[in-house]
Amino acid sequence: MLKGKTVIVGITGSIAAYKTPNLVRMLTKLNCNVHVIMTQNATNFIHPISLETISKNKVLIDTFDRSFQYNVEHVALAKQADLVVIAPASANVIGKIANGIADDMLTTTIMACPCKKLISPAMNHNMYHNPIVQDNLRKLKRFGYGIIFPVNGMLANGDTGDGKMPDESEILEHILREIALEKDLKGKKVLITSGATREKLDPVRFITNFSTGRMGNALAKNAMLRGAEVTLVSGWTEVAPPPFVNVIKTTSAEEMFNAVSENFKQNDIIIKAAAVSDYRPETFNEQKIKKNDEFLYMRFEKTQDILKWLGENRCKEQFICGFAMETQDVLQNARTKLINKKIDMIVANSISEEGSGFAHNTNIATIITKDNEYRLEKMAKDELAHIIFNKIIERIS
Repeated sequence: MLKGKTVIVGITGSIAAYKTPNLVRMLTKLNCNVHVIMTQNATNFIHPISLETISKNKVLIDTFDRSFQYNVEHVALAKQADLVVIAPASANVIGKIANGIADDMLTTTIMACPCKKLISPAMNHNMYHNPIVQDNLRKLKRFGYGIIFPVNGMLANGDTGDGKMPDESEILEHILREIALEKDLKGKKVLITSGATREKLDPVRFITNFSTGRMGNALAKNAMLRGAEVTLVSGWTEVAPPPFVNVIKTTSAEEMFNAVSENFKQNDIIIKAAAVSDYRPETFNEQKIKKNDEFLYMRFEKTQDILKWLGENRCKEQFICGFAMETQDVLQNARTKLINKKIDMIVANSISEEGSGFAHNTNIATIITKDNEYRLEKMAKDELAHIIFNKIIERIS
């Protein structure tokens, strides 16, 4: 995902430095070219050899180190970098950068870098809330630096409070948000439905389906990484929603419809990827339920067809995409839905094909528009999400 990207990872004198080798490892696994710069104080917490082994690049510490191929090292690195992240960032280094002080390799390189910079503060609770530190962070934010705010937890001195550096996986998500994909959806608003709805039968039972939410969540993450403002209307899902998206939790088909109908107007692209129950029991009332020794009888009614409603109530210039899960006549049935529901694109997949449909990390799909069909091989749902948005962008550009 990060092939061809260069990230500078700065490490300062904080006990949280023990987490950073794992962040470097995560980046290199994504084929990122990682250069580590450490302050002298940081070497008291972690040895540079560990980071050189993981990154396969020399760790820079001394501005006047003579053991490198001749160039002005901080300027050369600054030209290469797509992103700089300082994790952990001590109060000392935050103060230096905020006030234009460049007296070591890390701060000098930061001053020479024109790319985006992320700062992840890590320190004692009282230090973090010191008005001077807070003012320096506000100043950095005003200058375009991204702040990865610390979390509340147990700190190095045993106290519990703010100042703990987030997990490496969270910092990685901030990095991916900045540089993983071209921002070709910047300025667009995208609404996506995901997961399975549940229709209550009685206080302990419900009707649902096998949807895990993986496809819808993959679409939401891809749109977010491409710079869109994403709203995810989510039913039950087996996987957590992606970061940096607005999540609206729903349970029933009615709740999902209400959430979509209340939010769809302000969105440019709408993708209905949720598996919504087609039927629900009539208004729940225990007096209407007839029981005998073995059976439970109940009348059912159709739920609102969200995709059809969107097609009939769409705003001008909106792009609407749906999904069609079929057991037979896949392409014919999907194309019929495309026309009848008055939408722009439909993604057809068969539940009977191995590696396709619910409960898989992969899918086999055909993207159908009014004038084209794009048959795709089996691929990861993240890859399919990327291709779907490529096709959408082709249509709206």
